[in-house]
Amino acid sequence: MESCEKTPVSGREIIDMAGRKVILPETINSVFAGSFYGYTMLASLAPEMIAATPMPARECDKRYLHPHLHDLPVIEKITEVDALAKVKPDVIVVWADKEQPFHKKSEAVCDSLGIPFVYAIVGNLGDVEDFPAAYEFLGKLLGCEARAARLAEYCRKTLAEVTTVVDRIPERLRPGVYYAECENGLATEFDDSLHAHLLRLMGDVNVHRGHIAEHKGLEPVTLEQIKAYNPDVIVAWSRAFVKNVLLDPAWAEIRAIRDRRVYAIPNAPFNWFDRPPCFMRIIGLKWLAHLLYPNDYAVDLVKETQQFYALYLDKEISAEEAGRIIAQEI
Repeated sequence: MESCEKTPVSGREIIDMAGRKVILPETINSVFAGSFYGYTMLASLAPEMIAATPMPARECDKRYLHPHLHDLPVIEKITEVDALAKVKPDVIVVWADKEQPFHKKSEAVCDSLGIPFVYAIVGNLGDVEDFPAAYEFLGKLLGCEARAARLAEYCRKTLAEVTTVVDRIPERLRPGVYYAECENGLATEFDDSLHAHLLRLMGDVNVHRGHIAEHKGLEPVTLEQIKAYNPDVIVAWSRAFVKNVLLDPAWAEIRAIRDRRVYAIPNAPFNWFDRPPCFMRIIGLKWLAHLLYPNDYAVDLVKETQQFYALYLDKEISAEEAGRIIAQEI
């Protein structure tokens, strides 16, 4: 992965995504994003510049992550003042939603530490449509414009090709999808949830309709509700759930079970669908479109996965390894 430029720029001014003028230090060597959203995007753009992580890397994921990310100090949020003072990044990225673009507590912490901060704004914190602009802004911030442009362009191209396919499918022919969360599959997301965003992009195919009341989601459901929905497809957090549910007589009458259209979501090094909603959603779009519309989106998903990992993670993987990632065997 090419390094971001670290050429001193005296008093460089930048306009952040909230429209604020920010004066940056002469040299940016390190950056902190106090959220999973910002951290994961930076991990694909400029991993060597990240000062701390909101989550320790899983051992099984380290082979896909830049070595600099393997053992970073863990700071879960910007308001951990003492921990943040120790790492003292050159700039802090505050990840924000379009509906609530300003975080006064985060601003107060940054000001108290004398660390400049910028806002990166993405709809619902994880809407893929806003990723290209976020990449381009962060590329400008960190001196990675060329790399950011490539990542943004791949994202735009993926959105365009998937949208073209979905728009051709009549609504009556779009499969209903149930998103099974937790080990027993009895939690899910409403159709307007940020956690189920990819299902909206697939033609608004989420069978669980309603309004998300809390950011965390994880709406409890009963098996009887799922039977009434009778989804065509189930996508799930857990590979163990997928294996077990196909053998469970209590679920047997559900169409997705009968047709064996139950899939574990790939999750190396981050989930392709949700938790955290991150740049892996870009390859997740291809994966989901291929599952739901195999005749209309007949891509070579193994090859697509290899290309994605090479571009976003600077990691060359074999076809066999890509297949294992897709099958959630890693």
